[in-house]
Amino acid sequence: MNRATLKQLARDRIEDARILLGHGRWAAAYYLSGYALEAALKACVLKLVDETGVIFTDRKFAEKCWTHSTEVLMTQANLMPELAREIGANPALGGNWGTVQLWSEASRYHIKSESEARTLFDAITHDPDGVFSWIQRHW
Repeated sequence: MNRATLKQLARDRIEDARILLGHGRWAAAYYLSGYALEAALKACVLKLVDETGVIFTDRKFAEKCWTHSTEVLMTQANLMPELAREIGANPALGGNWGTVQLWSEASRYHIKSESEARTLFDAITHDPDGVFSWIQRHW
């Protein structure tokens, strides 16, 4: 899988989630919203690999990327310091990041309300303060 594919998957999953929201499929929209973010973050990880060759200096780097955790992926992409700076200047981004961190791949086993699905989707897609908008500036 390459960066271009991951970027397209992220965009596609956002659109899938939007369609699911429009059809009252709250749990599926919630789940796919999170996976969109995961794909976007993995594109950021690959950018870092391309730019730094980190896989040749950290033997366990790739192993750490086999995760669904947005926080771990953000760390692996070396974006946490930049995110912290931007959250300091933009509390709305910070609130959205907090919402995004509640998502996990285990959500596929949970029933989600309309409110939960829309809250996560909005935290990811809000322009200009959504996490996906922020990630797109770094992928």
